[in-house]
Amino acid sequence: MGFFSFLGRVLFASLFILSAWQMFNDFGADGGPAAKELAPKLDLTKAHLSSRLGVSLPHIEVKQVVSAIVALKGLGGLLFVVGNIFGAYLLAFYLVIVSPILYDFYNYGPKDRQFSLLLTEFLQSVALLGALLFFIGMKNSRTTTSSKSSNLKKRTPKPKAA
Repeated sequence: MGFFSFLGRVLFASLFILSAWQMFNDFGADGGPAAKELAPKLDLTKAHLSSRLGVSLPHIEVKQVVSAIVALKGLGGLLFVVGNIFGAYLLAFYLVIVSPILYDFYNYGPKDRQFSLLLTEFLQSVALLGALLFFIGMKNSRTTTSSKSSNLKKRTPKPKAA
């Protein structure tokens, strides 16, 4: 059972680790293809948040965002493989923050080709987030039940009346 759990974590984390490795290898002076794809979406998100909040947001360098994404995916994936819950939290944080920005299906109409592609990618990210939340819940429930069982006191038997 432990081997299959480890194998499942390896296969799941390989999605994040391999994409982080590819982003790392393509990262150049300009941030690579990931920065070129992310830049207009990040500007659109920043403008939307600025209009909603009523304040001007500071300039965000796209290369720094891409390097943070690589770090979150790489470190989170590696920690997740060894069963560390902090890795699951890092991957969940990545999915919650980056997925709505990267897969901005809400900026397109339902008849646009981009809408269905981006919506599919976004829903896949939601499914991955669900799997991570399930893992986190299982890890938390296992640690609380094992700590409860170790804290139980042994009851002394009542003496029998004659």
